[in-house]
Amino acid sequence: MQVKTQGLIIREQTIGESDRLVTVLTRDEGVVRAFARRAKNLKDSKNSATGLLCYSRLNLYKGREKYIINDAFPIEVFFGLRKDIVRLSLAQYFCELAFELVPEGVESAEYLRLVLNGLHFLCEGTKPEALLKPIVELRMLSIAGYMPDLVCCAECGVYEADRMFFKVNRGTIYCEKCYLPKGDPFAVLSRAALTAMRHIIYSDFEKVFSFSITPGAQKELVTAAEAYAVHILQKRPKTLDFYNSLL
Repeated sequence: MQVKTQGLIIREQTIGESDRLVTVLTRDEGVVRAFARRAKNLKDSKNSATGLLCYSRLNLYKGREKYIINDAFPIEVFFGLRKDIVRLSLAQYFCELAFELVPEGVESAEYLRLVLNGLHFLCEGTKPEALLKPIVELRMLSIAGYMPDLVCCAECGVYEADRMFFKVNRGTIYCEKCYLPKGDPFAVLSRAALTAMRHIIYSDFEKVFSFSITPGAQKELVTAAEAYAVHILQKRPKTLDFYNSLL
């Protein structure tokens, strides 16, 4: 079966002298692995279109056990990411999140749009990398069905307080009066940090990247989002550790 779609190359591996095995976050088929024959040939249109972090139009042949890329044409190659190791490492972390959270064979335009917007802002440098990271983490987890419950205190129902406690292993918040530490992992959220988390998971997509936050609240947001992502994944991605080692 022939499939025409668009996708972002999130992993690549050289096979033999001229072929590539790539992992693609597609618009219509989720995350798939596909062979691109002769993709290392400089004269082949698939050469640039199947490189890591390239967003391309793809013509796929979908067999019973594998996908084959018949044709590929680049739309955006995100050259700017290769100029800065910190931005590049964060982009690769976004790709790993997609690899872990997006299944094969599902409509996945929302995932693709989120990652592409994250990569665009990384390239342009118009938003702090530290702010883009929790946006992509929390929004992608929410799309995947792991949206935390931030409506109100899980115990008494209060909407917010000067400090709220985000219980990482439950994805719920508690006010100071209700939260009783029992050895469970938690993150402390100021009003500003909690407002930012709510904005990320509840707002329309067109607004999800459109907010600012103080450095202190941003640090709380980063801590909470990363802890929640690691808990859901049940592991620390290598790309995340590498990114953090550069800071």
